Amino acid sequence: MHNPALAACGIDAQYIRVQVPVGRVAEALRTFVQQGFRGINVTIPHKFEALDAVDVIDPLAQVLGAVNTVAIDEDGQLHGYNTDGPGFLRSVKEAFGVEVRDLRVLILGAGGGAGRAVAVQCALENCQHLVLLNRTRTKVEQLAGEIETLGTTPTTIVDWTDESLLAVLSEVDLIVNGTSLGMKVDDAPLLPAGALTDKHLVFDMVYRPGGQLTSLGEAAREAGARYVDGATLLLHQGAISFEHWFQRPAPLDAMRAGLASALIA
Repeated sequence: MHNPALAACGIDAQYIRVQVPVGRVAEALRTFVQQGFRGINVTIPHKFEALDAVDVIDPLAQVLGAVNTVAIDEDGQLHGYNTDGPGFLRSVKEAFGVEVRDLRVLILGAGGGAGRAVAVQCALENCQHLVLLNRTRTKVEQLAGEIETLGTTPTTIVDWTDESLLAVLSEVDLIVNGTSLGMKVDDAPLLPAGALTDKHLVFDMVYRPGGQLTSLGEAAREAGARYVDGATLLLHQGAISFEHWFQRPAPLDAMRAGLASALIA
């Protein structure tokens, strides 16, 4: 999506992929500065390492605890951002026409990665209620403690059992899958059968090539729930990265078309 965006804006640059070993992120970032790079996206497993490798950390990235976008200024300084949270907000607004602050949100897999970033972003938006689930309970207990310092969002931790999920699902509006479950056809279902209703909004951070539905997507369709997959988040967090690099609005239509073509291919 970034190369179509660069072409649409007439920017003489190219977006490329670079493999970086764990433990060498700081070295790689300095090399990018020396080679005249304008910006970098940082993906798993380097987001936490990048937080310590940049010169200037955006306050939101500091709160979210990870950097996934680096912009290089004219002086060669590295500015670290996190676009997962803001991209999530834009995605929810586009997909469902509502603001996160007006919703009761359940996050499956809130203990780390993008799921954690979304949980913190929801708390910063002061959503109506935040319900956290994770296979490792201690991780969400720590996260809930951090969220208490951010605002007044009521936060509940729920055990990941069918009984607990069935009890809480009637009390939430938006369900977010922050796990990797759904990438494979034979992945275990995230929710008990029949748990979703047509009143639910379902945001799946997983996406499959060609727009194939995940098991959560299939369950949402059967229930008549509104559903969107992770390609929407990928688009919007990428657009925000572009805006950090070039200080201009991202050409969203060009990026959307490029992303759609890549996913089909």
